[in-house]
Amino acid sequence: MAKQTDDLGEQAAETPTALNPIIGLRASELMKSLGVVMAHAARQPQPFAKHFAAYSKDLYEIVRGKSEIAPDRKDRRFQDPTWKFNPAYKLSLQSWLAMRKGLEGWIEDSGVDESDRIRARFILDLVADSLAPTNSLVGNPAAIKRLYETGGMSLVKGLKNAYNDIRHNGGMPSQVDGRPFKVGENLATTPGAVVYKNEMLEVIQYMPATEEVYEIPLLIVPPQINKFYANDLSPDKSVVRYALSQGYQVFAVSWRNPQKQHSHWGLENYVQSLIEASDAILKITKQKKLNVSGACSGGITTASYLSELAARGRDIINCFTLQVCILDPHKDDSEVGLFVTDEAIEAARRHSRKKGVLSGDALSRSFAWLRPNDLIWNYVVNNYLMGDDPPPFDILYWNNDSTNLPAQLHSDYLDIYGDKRFAEPGNVEFMGHMIDLREVKQDSFMVAAVTDHITPWRACYRNAHLFGGNVEFVLSNSGHIQALLNPPGNPKAQYFANSNLPEDADEWLGGAEPQQGSWWPRWTDWLSERSGEKKNAPKKLGNKSFPPGDEAPGKYVFG
Repeated sequence: MAKQTDDLGEQAAETPTALNPIIGLRASELMKSLGVVMAHAARQPQPFAKHFAAYSKDLYEIVRGKSEIAPDRKDRRFQDPTWKFNPAYKLSLQSWLAMRKGLEGWIEDSGVDESDRIRARFILDLVADSLAPTNSLVGNPAAIKRLYETGGMSLVKGLKNAYNDIRHNGGMPSQVDGRPFKVGENLATTPGAVVYKNEMLEVIQYMPATEEVYEIPLLIVPPQINKFYANDLSPDKSVVRYALSQGYQVFAVSWRNPQKQHSHWGLENYVQSLIEASDAILKITKQKKLNVSGACSGGITTASYLSELAARGRDIINCFTLQVCILDPHKDDSEVGLFVTDEAIEAARRHSRKKGVLSGDALSRSFAWLRPNDLIWNYVVNNYLMGDDPPPFDILYWNNDSTNLPAQLHSDYLDIYGDKRFAEPGNVEFMGHMIDLREVKQDSFMVAAVTDHITPWRACYRNAHLFGGNVEFVLSNSGHIQALLNPPGNPKAQYFANSNLPEDADEWLGGAEPQQGSWWPRWTDWLSERSGEKKNAPKKLGNKSFPPGDEAPGKYVFG
């Protein structure tokens, strides 16, 4: 059971909250596309009749015990041998599979355009997955066995878990047992202190871990969605600790969790705040330049910051890194992108303006319904039917430690879907200057993830052709956050590299060479060539103008 619980945590950790669900799914958009398919079927009933007949035939063979319909071997829901050998459960499973097969075949033959077909398939998948036999106590043989083995106590525990989620988790099944974790005690424990602070951010300087350090400091810019300590999770998964061990002076931004009174904070405010923080770091380290790394929505902030610095003629950046970040979103990047309509964008904008913020809880719920099998039904089975606690998994604890987006920042992110500010330079004014990433001529290192459903890697690859400098692009295995928290020593780690950067992402992949191990050493080797000379490590943090304050991880992380 421990292995099953670990697998559950790993599977969910592949799909954490990120930027995509800031628009959310509108029921009207879903029903509109389904209505288009059904209206077309009414006008041309032959495809429906064809697949209904095939479904009826499948049911007949199932009842006779002659059907060969079986689930995908990789589908974890149906690993129990009862599904194969018990006639009643086999009938239940095959009937459900036949229904899915019939619906999918009907949609494919419906004759409507591809976008409506994908949207209709999405909503029917939601419905079909909710009806999976594993999601009910009677229909799930493993849950029935557990009920018998525990003398009914698994059901009692499951009801307690459900009641607790109704009271404390908005009715959503809990994804993580957070009891073993405490920020500052076993998460975010790398020694350091806050050396600069304003109303929007804290800058944490970490204590050097080597006798000598590179001259040029490294600044880590996290997403505004979730908290900064994904970069300093547990000691064995800490990007911060690893960079320190390689001789870098590491600084990290910790964004404040905005409340309703901060609704006016927009991307321009965040970039200005970041510029002020950079100036403080340069004064502390007595350097003229720094290196910067941004991930996900922090990468959007970083790109905006780089463009603004270039427009001001401030040459303070030596090189930069972007991780799992999309600067030029296209509607066809993923099936979810097909729901990004002008109406959906404006509805999302109105919602956050009314509330003052887009709440972290709302963001998490929105994303969960984009991947319900991984983030909802798995936990319904585990927590309620089996009566188990969710896994104590550090990445999921961080993912559930959600933050709000101020309404103006949310609105600014929504604008990026339509104004193409990064892909079409010179068309959008920002902080008094026109955005133009071609003027950002520093070398850059870019990372994407193979199985990333949040920021699909082909969309991330487009970033390589937006900037004016030399780019190194690597593609890490695993998903959105797992690909980044991928320290050396991970036996499953692999990445792809190709020094050529053709326009087409698949052409790049065709010429890429697989590399065993983590991409972290490749990155720090690249960074070492762009971080100046070595010098004696500072003995103290901060300086007279910026004395060290609260110990890492600071105070904003607890807001």
